Amino acid sequence: MSMVSRPAHRPEEPPDPATHAVAAEPVAPEASGTTPDTATASATGTAPDTATAHGTAPEADARHRLTALQGLAALSLDTMASVAYGPEAIVLVLAAAGARGLGFTLPITLAIVALLAVLVASYRQVIAAFPDGGGSYTVAKTRLGRRTALVAAASLILDYVLNVAVSVTAGVAALTSALPSLYGDRRWICLAVLVLVTAVNLRGIADSAKAFILPTAVFVGAVLTVIVVGLFRDAPASTVTADGHASVLSHNATAVGALLLLKAFASGCSALTGVEAVANAVPAFRAPAAKRAQRTEVALGALLGIMLVGLAVLIGRFHLQPVEGVTVLAQLADAALGHNWGFYVIQFATVLLLALAANTSFGGLPVLMSLLARDNYLPHVFSLKADRQVHRHGVLALAGAAAALLLFSGGDVNALVPLYAIGVFVGFTICQVGMVRHWCAERSPGWRGKTLLNGFGALLTGISTIVVTAIKFTEGAWLIAIALPLLILAFEAVHRAYTRIGERLGLGRVPEPPRRDRSLVLVPVSHLSRLTCEALNAAVSLGNEVVAVTVTFDSPEDRQATEALRRDWELWNPGVELLELPAITRSVGPPIAAYIQDLTAHRPGAGSAGAGSGTRVTVLIPEVEPARLWQRLLQNQRGAVVAHAVRRDTDAVICRLRFRLEAARTL
Repeated sequence: MSMVSRPAHRPEEPPDPATHAVAAEPVAPEASGTTPDTATASATGTAPDTATAHGTAPEADARHRLTALQGLAALSLDTMASVAYGPEAIVLVLAAAGARGLGFTLPITLAIVALLAVLVASYRQVIAAFPDGGGSYTVAKTRLGRRTALVAAASLILDYVLNVAVSVTAGVAALTSALPSLYGDRRWICLAVLVLVTAVNLRGIADSAKAFILPTAVFVGAVLTVIVVGLFRDAPASTVTADGHASVLSHNATAVGALLLLKAFASGCSALTGVEAVANAVPAFRAPAAKRAQRTEVALGALLGIMLVGLAVLIGRFHLQPVEGVTVLAQLADAALGHNWGFYVIQFATVLLLALAANTSFGGLPVLMSLLARDNYLPHVFSLKADRQVHRHGVLALAGAAAALLLFSGGDVNALVPLYAIGVFVGFTICQVGMVRHWCAERSPGWRGKTLLNGFGALLTGISTIVVTAIKFTEGAWLIAIALPLLILAFEAVHRAYTRIGERLGLGRVPEPPRRDRSLVLVPVSHLSRLTCEALNAAVSLGNEVVAVTVTFDSPEDRQATEALRRDWELWNPGVELLELPAITRSVGPPIAAYIQDLTAHRPGAGSAGAGSGTRVTVLIPEVEPARLWQRLLQNQRGAVVAHAVRRDTDAVICRLRFRLEAARTL
């Protein structure tokens, strides 16, 4: 009897009896050992973010985590490198008041360093109280509520992305100060540096820290050398760098008023971004993680404070005037060391560290995104880790957003700085207020002193937030005012989507007992081969009934191919029926999907995951796994086309069988 048939409704078979269980009562999260958020993560395929889940031993896991020194290199590059543009931002504002205005550089710097000291002390307390990381987001979620936590998270995300763009563009600006011929290519240089930093971070935060220890040490040593040598000079050793460049000092000097000083303070506060990164990434440290993170935070604050004050003193000592096209740090290096090899060492160390300062964001933001993903505010893919304990998807998302900003700004740091620091100061303020609530609730030993410290920090950062936003609003900060609520709305949309998914999946409820339905397996074929044989072997192992389907086309050459397949199938006689599905267009996916829809309509329960008693339809798609990666370009992607059509138009299960060519050569 022929085993080849044309389209026809398949005969009905009585379904197997099915056991119908009454839906169980809801199970409380505590009773089931999971929370709704983690249950949703499990349902959507998110693996637990632990070393055990990845099969990594604790010793091996420790090798991918940070020591205090590595943490300083991996998480403080942003803050360290800010000495290259923080003092310059102050000087450029004060230049509007002429030489008299520049005399206020040191007092404003001291005010910023005082704020830095308060922030460092406050974040030490955050690390101790919330050792699981997340910084202001975790504090706000615990003490201030969900919506406030989302504001903190959104502000930090914006700041981290801006940090990458500003760091890279500032580094390239330092490079073009030393090599002016490269100025026209700064956009592409910025993108190249971004690709380099991203590639290093994809290898893991510990590896990136090891790679950046030497550049960090060279930069800090170079800046301290400039400060120490400069303090022993009564006059600049050289002014070659600034010669021939137009001064930006205002000839119509304005009065030194409170508004000008506040604007200079707001601009200089860009030097404080990154202070929170250590608190955000506490889980990235080796045990005891909190102690190591606290030591890193203190070392970061001490080094930054010394460098900021030292450079401010030199600016006043040398009566430095900002000029177009040359950074303030370059002028200070020229004045302290002279225009010699030492000057170029400073410049290239600055270029390297500024470019690598983006690493702070790569160390902190993926951890924050992972926490948001666990709480169902970002796609769960952001909580997954690669083998080297790196949140790969978070790293790539950050790189993509930063690349878009670099292209938008054209590699011009001045176009990005007005947007900078606002987000992080919002996070600073929320974090300090949350810590005040925390200490008042905990009332642990010394809670009054801790409350006063965080309250004072909240007051200072709150005032700074208002000042920075108001001063920079017309300079581009209005974009942040728009982006922040849009990002929060995106968080809420993702959360609602996961809530709906959880409701549809019945998370938190005990499901009905599993039942056995009849299984019909469809195998798309186009010719006879060993691949066809392997597919049918797998199909008869999976289902009660197996049908091979082939899509036929009405053209002379296609009719010949169909006749040949029909003849070969009857000669082979595999015990499996071959069903021909005619198609009007030359597309293999829709005819198979249409057949499944027709089958479902005439066979109750067929193909429906939610049906009671019936037949489960599985489409087993055989595909070749090439011996070489490039050989995938030679494939016709027929399997992907069929899978897409079946997934889009039916509820059938899709199974893709990979036939490895390497295994075939060993037989």
